Amino acid sequence: MTTEPNTTNTSLESRKHWTFNDLERWLNERRITEIECLVPDLTGVARGKILPRNKFTEDRGMRLPESIIGLTVTGNWPDDPQLDTLIANTDRDMNLVPDPSTARVVPWATDPTAQVIHDCYFKDGSPVDYAPRTVLKKVIELFHAQGWEPVVAPELEFYLVDKNTDPDQPLRPPIGRSGRAETSRQHYSIDAVNEFDPLFEDIYDYCDAMDLDVDTLIHEIGAGQMEINFLHGNPLDLADKVFFFKRTIREAAMRHNMFATFMAKPMMGEPGSAMHVHQSVVERSTRRNIFSNPDGTPSAQFFHYIGGLQKYIPYVMAFLAPYVNSYRRLVANTAAPTNVEWGSDNRTVGIRVPNSNAANRRVENRVIGADANPYVALAASLACGYLGMMEKIEALPEMKGNAYNHPNATPLPQSLSESVRLLDEVPEVAQLLGKRFCGIYKAVKMSEYAEFMKVISPWEREHLLLHV
Repeated sequence: MTTEPNTTNTSLESRKHWTFNDLERWLNERRITEIECLVPDLTGVARGKILPRNKFTEDRGMRLPESIIGLTVTGNWPDDPQLDTLIANTDRDMNLVPDPSTARVVPWATDPTAQVIHDCYFKDGSPVDYAPRTVLKKVIELFHAQGWEPVVAPELEFYLVDKNTDPDQPLRPPIGRSGRAETSRQHYSIDAVNEFDPLFEDIYDYCDAMDLDVDTLIHEIGAGQMEINFLHGNPLDLADKVFFFKRTIREAAMRHNMFATFMAKPMMGEPGSAMHVHQSVVERSTRRNIFSNPDGTPSAQFFHYIGGLQKYIPYVMAFLAPYVNSYRRLVANTAAPTNVEWGSDNRTVGIRVPNSNAANRRVENRVIGADANPYVALAASLACGYLGMMEKIEALPEMKGNAYNHPNATPLPQSLSESVRLLDEVPEVAQLLGKRFCGIYKAVKMSEYAEFMKVISPWEREHLLLHV
């Protein structure tokens, strides 16, 4: 005898084994009239279709052209002949299959609306191997094959800025309840957060309605810069939550006459925004943290994981810092990493080990930018750590002091063009993430870089126009 799942309980744990029938009951209980069918593309943009509730059926067979996965952030198709060998030049359809566990209400919608993330499949039923969710699932399965479960907890920084409708004008901090904008940095200031109480009340209400499990909110270093921390969990669930959160906070900010931006470096003279990701690995059978020995000391696997991050992060930077703007964040003495050193409770390194007990021993990857696609960034970071453990890569000696000033600190790449070129030098990572995925991603990034290089900046006009 079987019992029906309790669809009134919307926790992710209760949804892991939902069928489409379970999803339909959930939709009916909430009297949903419209469905946003979402697919994250390579840049993290939400693509898809909006359907009336009565058209959202299991046998509908909803489709999208596979080319939408490989669009640039400007919405263009990369000008790269190699893409014809990676994506069918007939622009065939993908079949979209909803993941019931991702169903969320859209709390800001006028009519009862739900949003559901879909996975992409080819006509023969095989997953679209270069879709971001598929890539992350593939990496998670590598851990599962070893009897391991990766655990992550993202910390996502962002800026609130005054509405800006002219891209030629610099961004400015928004006006708070006091009627004034921030003119100085208010790191960890409670009063500075309270300036935007009405906005954050909406954000927490929206996140609660969507089961996003946000933990803490703080004011970061920059003027108008905030950070939201997520509770730890499964990487795919957390990537979905970050994907949903970005949509949510942009919508909430606009309703309060301001913008929220996840650009890595939105304002000159202010720190950039990161997506720090805490990572650990547990045994699936016992839930024991394999980063710690039974006596509480760090395990060999802990140091191998760090070694994998140190060896491979410089080669996968295009996944962690995906835009030209991303590299403006990676500057010394701005709370951003410039190296792949590791250290205990050290924020001058790219790989920080927070203070914790043995059960919670973890590694914090501080290199990832807030502008990164969460599925791609998590897949790349986990792949680096996985390779470290499988290849038993030794970590470099711990950085005890300020890594910014250390002459032997291993530097990170300094530009998108350099990072994209480095992708060709790590066949080990390409094998894990998928050669076709890496080829398409590279084409997208090179096309975006070429578009950027056509733009003449104000700095060039100011300093070169009459002086060179």
